[in-house]
Amino acid sequence: MSNSIEHKSKGTLLYHIIAIGVVAVWGSTLVSTKILMLDGMRADEVFIVRFALAYLAILPFSPRKLLADSWRDELMMVALGVTGGSLYFITENLAVGITYVNNVSFIVSCSPLFTMVFVLMTYRYLKVRKILIIGSAMALVGIAIVIFNGQVILKLNPLGDLLSVAAALCWGVYCYLVKVMGDKYNSVFITRKVFFYGVLTSMPFLWFQPWQYDLSGLMKGTVMLNLLFLGLVASFACFVMWNISINKLGAVTMSNYIYLIPVATVIFSAIFLDEPMTAIAYSGSALILVGVYLANKGCAD
Repeated sequence: MSNSIEHKSKGTLLYHIIAIGVVAVWGSTLVSTKILMLDGMRADEVFIVRFALAYLAILPFSPRKLLADSWRDELMMVALGVTGGSLYFITENLAVGITYVNNVSFIVSCSPLFTMVFVLMTYRYLKVRKILIIGSAMALVGIAIVIFNGQVILKLNPLGDLLSVAAALCWGVYCYLVKVMGDKYNSVFITRKVFFYGVLTSMPFLWFQPWQYDLSGLMKGTVMLNLLFLGLVASFACFVMWNISINKLGAVTMSNYIYLIPVATVIFSAIFLDEPMTAIAYSGSALILVGVYLANKGCAD
């Protein structure tokens, strides 16, 4: 019995390492996005190019199957493209333009809690362990410490904060739906659908805000490198690995790794944007790491 448990632990270790690597990359995307926006690209323009590149990159590796097995499943794929793509990124970006980034980052980082609620509501045989609640609470406190960095006076904008909650809810639903659809479809097929429907459902936004970035600017070295990083690494490679790992580790366990993104963001910001790491940021990062470890020990999905 003990040998079986040890073998299972070793078998899932790789996917835990993959999850940590993915969130490290996603934590660095804010740096790339900021560089592109400083060059004049809007946040929605960055998203469209990013997902379009990812879609083109995944085509050679994706099954030739065009549609899902049923229209119900195809609609589920649309939902994945919306919750993990267009609506998630656009609500988050709109929120940043209305309220403080600190507020948005903290609220969006609560998405694992939504995933946990969806999973527990669906799979009623799963039990909520105290260690899961304690770990999640510790990680949330750690995120607050890292993001607020000692600033205790917050000015809230109701509309911006509601958009942030919508973004967090989107990602929570996405992780849950990937788990559900992963039992029926190949992870690469699902990821291709996410990219396609993410781009497709973002097109209506260009009706209200037409494309403004000069396309010749895409040929600039810095712009091209950052877009390729966002499209090929942060989207194509990371989404595939994330979706595969969800099927191996479960939606709740994987979504808890989202708590690590602020840690990666702080580190990459310090390296590339000359934003220093403070003692408060270090303590918050440590709290997040411990919280994620405890939350994952309490997962049973």
